[in-house]
Amino acid sequence: MTFPEKPGVKPRRPEFSSGPCPKHPEWSAEAVLAIAWLGRSHRAKGPKAQLKAAIDRTAALLGVPAGWRVGIVPASDTGAVEMAMWSLLGPRPVDVLTWESFGEGWATDIVKQLKLDDVNILKAPYGDLPDLSAVRPAADVVFTWNGTTSGARVANADWIAADRAGLVICDATSAAFAQELDWAKLDVVTFSWQKVLGGEGAHGVLCLSPRAVERLESYAPQRPLPKIFRLTKGGKLIDGVFAGETINTPSMLAVADYVDALDWAERIGGLPALRARADANFAALQGWAEGSGWIANLVAEPAHRSNTSVCLRVTDPAVAALDEAAQAAFCKRMVALLEAEEAAFDIGGYRDAPPGLRIWCGATVETSDIEALTPWLDWAFATAKAELSAKAA
Repeated sequence: MTFPEKPGVKPRRPEFSSGPCPKHPEWSAEAVLAIAWLGRSHRAKGPKAQLKAAIDRTAALLGVPAGWRVGIVPASDTGAVEMAMWSLLGPRPVDVLTWESFGEGWATDIVKQLKLDDVNILKAPYGDLPDLSAVRPAADVVFTWNGTTSGARVANADWIAADRAGLVICDATSAAFAQELDWAKLDVVTFSWQKVLGGEGAHGVLCLSPRAVERLESYAPQRPLPKIFRLTKGGKLIDGVFAGETINTPSMLAVADYVDALDWAERIGGLPALRARADANFAALQGWAEGSGWIANLVAEPAHRSNTSVCLRVTDPAVAALDEAAQAAFCKRMVALLEAEEAAFDIGGYRDAPPGLRIWCGATVETSDIEALTPWLDWAFATAKAELSAKAA
């Protein structure tokens, strides 16, 4: 049995995880520690000021409209979405869009935990989007802008009615800082800074429009709310949450790490530069895939392909003919080969997705590392296929 020759150049940084995502190229532990308020109360003047600055700089970098509130909340993007759903949903029908695992999770919570009555689940398989025209303007809408586990995103928000009566809750965790969000069509936007800016986990960001604040102050859910979900007191918004007074104790080391990432983002040119970097990374990977002959983007419609969490499926006839379990084993073998060579880490497809690979192309990744990765992907495929053929013989 003859195995292919290994490529001569490896990615300088082989981290391609879709969460937590790679650190920015200029990151150093020393730089983060230099600005971290370690061993201090988050309620003290300096740490509180750093939290407030992180909030203000986030809003400025993203172009959050005037009048919106931005806060740092517990439990990553998941906590931010759950906080919004448990606090806001109930007075109107709900349309929830699901085409990957996180949207599926929001649908499950709405139906089985919140137990709301008038719920319309608009569903599509991995790689596709549901019928967006079926969304009801009178309903509250919950959707994921960019499906991290499927690689499918909405191209825009044109399908959301400008004169909608309901609120739109958008999980934007793999889209924020990398894709253009239509803020005028959204009312709640959530994300985690561990994604496109490569921050540490455990903290989420919650952005509320004036319409969302009005709902919070006029609607009291007839269900218990855990302390970490409570955004109002006496029928009024708790302003401190959006001024650096976090609901629970944050990691000031994680906050410093995020501030360092904001520093980097501003140095390189802000939001336009971040988007351009993600677009360049995606273009390099997609261009290679289209010429490979053995792999393809899981998302068939080009306009719906993510430029951050890129999901790929093996199309080689010999592998595609295998059953799903065997295809999954083949992809796991590729991932193991690449990890053993330290050419790529954490690029296996999501556990609930079709068998394949998932490669993060967000702004903290260098395009040169994507370009160095692709020959290794070819090598891992050829090696795994040779092993498959030898086993069959």
